[in-house]
Amino acid sequence: MKFSTLIDSVLIVTSIALLPGINGAQTAINNSGEPIAINSNNLFTHATNVSYLKPFDAAFLAYQGHLKAQGIPSGSALVSQYQTGSLTALDVVKAAVNAKKLPVQALNDIDYLNAVESQMTSLGNTSNLSY
Repeated sequence: MKFSTLIDSVLIVTSIALLPGINGAQTAINNSGEPIAINSNNLFTHATNVSYLKPFDAAFLAYQGHLKAQGIPSGSALVSQYQTGSLTALDVVKAAVNAKKLPVQALNDIDYLNAVESQMTSLGNTSNLSY
C-alpha cells in the first residue's frame, strides 16, 4: 500500500467519523429568516473573535449536498466544477453563509478561505483514488 493511499484512506475514515458533528454545527442567525445578502464592499477586511464551522466541515457539507439549495452541486459534480475553475472556495463559503452555516465575516477571512480551498483540493484528490 502506497503511503499516499494510506493517507487518503485515513482522511476518508476521519471524514466518516466526523459526520455526526457536521449536522450539529452552529449557524449564523438572521432575524428575518431570509438568506443573507452578500455585498463584499460592505464587509470588514479582518474578522476577529468569530467562531466558524471548520473548513473541512464546510467543504464536506457541500460535498454531501447540504448546499444544493444555494446552487452548489454535490459529490463528483462539485469536485469536477472545482477542478475546472467554474466553482471556487469563495462560492462554497458564500453558499454556507446563505445556508446560515457560517457568519458573513467568513467571506473576508483570507485564512479561512484558504483553508476551505485546501479542503476542496483534498476532496478532489481523494475522489480520484482507485483501490
